[in-house]
Amino acid sequence: MNTGYFVFSSLAKVNALAADVPDSFKETFNFLQGNGVYEEGMMHFLKTMKQAIWSHYDVFLADAQALSAIFMLIFFAARSYGMISGDKRLEIMPLLRPFGLVMVILWWPAFTKVLAYPGELIENRTEELFDGSQTHINDLRMQRAKLMVDVADELFKLQASTEVAKTEADTWYENAWESVKSSVKEGFAEVWNPVVEMRNRLQISLQLLASSLLETLAIWVLRISVYVIFIVQIIFSTILIILGPFSVAASILPWYQRSFTEWIARFISVSLYSGIAYLVMYVASLFQQYALEAEISRYTELLSGDGESIEKLSWFAANGVLSFGVVIITFIIGALTMFTVPSISTWIVSTSGVSSAASAMGSGASRMSHMATAAISGG
Repeated sequence: MNTGYFVFSSLAKVNALAADVPDSFKETFNFLQGNGVYEEGMMHFLKTMKQAIWSHYDVFLADAQALSAIFMLIFFAARSYGMISGDKRLEIMPLLRPFGLVMVILWWPAFTKVLAYPGELIENRTEELFDGSQTHINDLRMQRAKLMVDVADELFKLQASTEVAKTEADTWYENAWESVKSSVKEGFAEVWNPVVEMRNRLQISLQLLASSLLETLAIWVLRISVYVIFIVQIIFSTILIILGPFSVAASILPWYQRSFTEWIARFISVSLYSGIAYLVMYVASLFQQYALEAEISRYTELLSGDGESIEKLSWFAANGVLSFGVVIITFIIGALTMFTVPSISTWIVSTSGVSSAASAMGSGASRMSHMATAAISGG
């Protein structure tokens, strides 16, 4: 009962804070950093692209059918020769196996859909979990971004006030205007405060720019890692679907009998990528929610207006960036965990081909990055 009340009150508080963010600010923020942590448009594009590419399953289907007919003749010739020579007895079930494999090639679209169904089921369930958390995460991002701007505005005013205090401490100001000190102070503050605020705005804006750049870099590292996993799934699954009939045809021969079962294991493992990816993204969103709520509470404390908050605000401005770094760290951690998806899929369906291909792709990308770094540095 207490837990439910706590969750309800937390959600109500976040919704109330999100309602204070102007719509113009939301539109500007979405324009600069994208709609959502992972860009809803890009995720929809990846899903539709997979469906579009999978429609080209019949590129080599006719060739595989012809090849399977040749392999069937070779298989029956070898079996017949063995039975004629007396080395082997007549067995019915091994003779029916090539016909079953040919039926798989003939019904290839339906067969691949049946194999992909468990992965699609897991993907739909985990995507629901992920989508349910993103609305709350986006509200927290909006509120945190608004508070960062409010903190920057507060720093503008604070630095302007400190400049005025320094000016008032000068000797000529105290001696020349002793008789009319109070009135001159007020007039001087009214004129000088906006000038100093405009001068200091550049310095605070640079700190805000550095914070935005770091956060944008971290969120794009997270997005790129997610996009890479989904694109790798599309590429691997497309290759397996288009070239899979050759594996089925080759398994007709006794020497390549395991090629079909290995293909099934690899295809199921690849089809699990998206479901596991959504699950990893959901777990990462829980860390992001904690980080956003923690930073929101700290920004709110900085804007409380008491003497202690002013001291904290001055120390916070001395850090060089207007960010606590917790959200940035969670983005980086989420990006690193996304690359464990291929390994996790092999825990469910054991296969070595897909993991070795993923590791080869990673080593190739690492070599390319080293070559690019050497070229830039002149090495």
